[in-house]
Amino acid sequence: MADRAARAGDGNNMAGPLLRGGEIAAAALEAIEIDNPEKRLRVEDHGTYMRVEAEGGLIIRRATMEEILGRRFAMQELEVNITGFSGQIETDENQMRWFFRRNLGGM
Repeated sequence: MADRAARAGDGNNMAGPLLRGGEIAAAALEAIEIDNPEKRLRVEDHGTYMRVEAEGGLIIRRATMEEILGRRFAMQELEVNITGFSGQIETDENQMRWFFRRNLGGM
């Protein structure tokens, strides 16, 4: 695995989850790496919780979590392990997506 701490973006449009530590968080990090191969991740692992972000956002797919865990997986299992997030979030039964929209025009 690459040095995740060194793969950070410039921080202007970072989005992603803040996960409670444990089996689901570890599987989620692996799934995020698989589902977002083009992204440069910023990972802050504090043991009891983990922040995962990337420029422009991230996606995690249920099918990837099932493959990693070796069992059926409901996205609600991930939802209860998310203690916060940066950016905005969209969820359904097959995936969860964090994204950041920046309004570059004046208001």
